[in-house]
This record gives sequence, C-alpha cells and structure tokens, in this order.
Amino acid sequence: MKPNRTAIWLIATAFVLTALLVVAPLVYIFSRALADGWQVYAANIMHPMTLHAIGLTATVAVITVPLNIAFGIAAAWAIAKFRFPGRGVLMTVIEIPFSISPIIAGIAYLFLYGRSGLLGPWLLEHNLQVMFALPGIVLVTMFVTSPFVAREVLPLMQAQGSEQEQAAVTLGASGWQVFRRVTLPNIRWALLYGAVLCTARAVGEFGGVSVVSGSIRGQTNTLPLHVELLFNDLNTTGAFAAASTLTIIALIALVVKAALESRRQPHI
Repeated sequence: MKPNRTAIWLIATAFVLTALLVVAPLVYIFSRALADGWQVYAANIMHPMTLHAIGLTATVAVITVPLNIAFGIAAAWAIAKFRFPGRGVLMTVIEIPFSISPIIAGIAYLFLYGRSGLLGPWLLEHNLQVMFALPGIVLVTMFVTSPFVAREVLPLMQAQGSEQEQAAVTLGASGWQVFRRVTLPNIRWALLYGAVLCTARAVGEFGGVSVVSGSIRGQTNTLPLHVELLFNDLNTTGAFAAASTLTIIALIALVVKAALESRRQPHI
C-alpha cells in the first residue's frame, strides 16, 4: 500500500526523533572518545583502572546472568505449570524490581548487609564482607535484573500449557528429560532473548551498584561507575572512551536482540 501524506509525516518524524535522541548521542560519544586519535583512545581503554572496571563488570555479568536464568526458568515453570497458594503473590514479587528505583534497592541492601545493618554484626563476627565488595554488587545486580528472563519465558509457557509435559511424564520421562526435550526447545528463543536483556541491564547498572560498592578504584569500581569517576577527574577523553565501551556492548546486545526477535516471530 502506498503511504499517504499522514504516513509520510509520521515516518519522517520517527526518523528525525531517532536521529536526535539516539543516533546523535552515539555519534557524539565516539567522536569525543576519538577526538585525540586512536593512540590516546587505546591508551585510555588499556589503562589498568579501566581494564579492571571492564573485568569487574564482566565478572558481575557472568555470575548474575546464569543465576537469573535459573531463577527465571524456575519461577516461570512454577507459575505456568502449577496452581498453589501464593501464586499471585509470586507473580507480583517478580515485577517489584521494575517498580523500585535501583538506588532504593541499594539502600535496602546496605541496611540489611551493611556494618550497621540488620545482619551486619553477624557478618562482621564471621569475617564476611558483603557491602563494598563483589558479593554486594552481585546481589543488587541480581535484584535489578531478576525479572527479565522470567517475564520473557512466562507468557510463552502459559500459552503452551502443560499437555506436552504431561504426555511425556505418562510415557515415562523423568523431570529432567521433560525439561530438556520438551520444555526447553519450546522456550529457547524467549530464554535467549531474556538472557540478552538481562546481560545488557547487568552491564549498564549504575544506581544500585553505586550505593553498595563504594566506587573504590581498582576494587569495586564497575565500568559505569568508572565513567563517572573519570568525568569527576576532568578526564573527559578517558570518560568517553570508557563510555564507548559500554555503548559497543549495548549495540551488540541490540543486534542480538533484533536477531532473536526475528527468530521468535513467525514467518508469513
């Protein structure tokens, strides 16, 4: 169908807004990062503090994403396949991280696991440090990213029902065989899609991590926090170089997300 004048205006508006709100900031980030040349850009990326921030961010994502995949599958399976008291409460609880500010979540973890928090004295007595260390960063990142996998997998499980699983059990399949051969193939694209979103969110988390990490250089400074510290140090080129790394990760996640969306959608 040939687009009419209204459609043309809407398409043009969409392109203009995308250029102003998305493309222009991305171009500006890379132009500022490369303003002093490739050598300076590479030197900023290869700086020990930046490499540590990248490594810590990757470590948090590697720990967080598999745990959230396991949680998302378990929660979605329980809600979709069974009827039990508290099922509605569980569905609501899964959505809570979307409605609570990450900073509030970080403060809650600080009051719970901090030195003066509810569990602080016990942790101190057993020489366990959660806040201002890797465990605290992982915990708050898990909280922030916990709904992504469950939200992607749950609607698909609910739409498919449990007839196939019941038939497999009737034929003598074990629980693991039912999951591996029946459930997992049906949800694999939704699962991968949720994992990509979870990874992108884990890598870019700032608010909650800034509260529980302390932003200690070379210890608890993730890549988003490192960008802020570089700006505070007036190292603008280094800050944009670090920000470009986050941007590249986000663009990769966007490409993977688009590819998975095309695989999920039925071809007409």
